Amino acid sequence: MPTYPREGKIIQIHSYKHNGTIHRIWQETVVLKGTPAYVIGGNDKTLVMEADGRTWVTREPAICFFHAKHWFNIIAMIREDGVYYYCNVSSPFVWDDEALKYIDYDLDIKVFPDMTYMLLDEDEYERHRREMSYPDVIDRILKNNVQKLIGWIQERKGPFAPEFIDKWYGTFQAYQK
Repeated sequence: MPTYPREGKIIQIHSYKHNGTIHRIWQETVVLKGTPAYVIGGNDKTLVMEADGRTWVTREPAICFFHAKHWFNIIAMIREDGVYYYCNVSSPFVWDDEALKYIDYDLDIKVFPDMTYMLLDEDEYERHRREMSYPDVIDRILKNNVQKLIGWIQERKGPFAPEFIDKWYGTFQAYQK
């Protein structure tokens, strides 16, 4: 059984909370590259279902980057005025043939087209850390990965490199035809 989805496959993405409850489901993402180490996907106007049953549809094309070792994932949203990134501090992904799955740990970094960024949801993180009893080791891992993610942003590494988005958005557009 492969531990990652294959190129061209349309998959769901499931986000959970630390206590095992579902957080959010993205209905359709096309796999642009799948390896044991990472998965790159693309979606546009995909249906998203929240834990409370509410639904909404994404507004713009997005390239998604999930890693099997790093405790974050990165969503690059392609808008008319540039690429915006939404980075979730999360567990590494797992693939179980039903969906690509990860645990969302509340902390987020929003990155603007000029590569300035903001750390978001620190209050929500602290509240959930207490309510769900995140172990100290998880707290340390997550905070270390916030720093790693900021390093990637500053160095324009991985999905933050302009050629990364150009390449994978082009691949995604080819699947859309």
